Amino acid sequence: MSDWMTEQVRDHGRAAADLERQLDQVREVAIVIERAFAEGGKLWTFGNGGSAADAQHFTGELIGHYRHDRPPLPAVTLSTDPTAMTCIANDYSYADVFSRQVTALAQPGDVVAAFTTSGRSSNIVDGLAAAKAAGATTVLFGGGEGGPAKEFADFSLLSPSTVTPRIQELHTLMLHLISEHLDNVAAGVAA
Repeated sequence: MSDWMTEQVRDHGRAAADLERQLDQVREVAIVIERAFAEGGKLWTFGNGGSAADAQHFTGELIGHYRHDRPPLPAVTLSTDPTAMTCIANDYSYADVFSRQVTALAQPGDVVAAFTTSGRSSNIVDGLAAAKAAGATTVLFGGGEGGPAKEFADFSLLSPSTVTPRIQELHTLMLHLISEHLDNVAAGVAA
């Protein structure tokens, strides 16, 4: 077991080191969200399973407290409303749970961020497509090549791995980097 664990830690380290090649795009996404907030826009996030937890983690850092006391930032995770989720899934289909919410809520000037390990789930792809149609800026937190969801992403932050745990671990790193940038801006603290 210890050899297996050691290999997992090493695999994480290699993937995190590979992420350095995308830091300019991570910074760009942080600035895009910063500008959206400055102009009255909101951040809408969503995902399935562990990716839903990542989406919720991201908005929690922004509404709550990251490092500094500062005003809450306007971020909402769509998968946290079980009534809307189950109503849409029952009345339409599970594939529609995010696209219907995005269509109802997202506007030009907003940012819509989808978290996914494969980029293949129809509800993720359709949610990003609805965000593009609504005029929002779209961000994909994905893995590998990004899957079909990448087609609807203005920005693709792709974990350099195809293994679910590594992908999600690097999503957390990226959302923390972006959260810290936004936290510093909102608190008026130089990074």
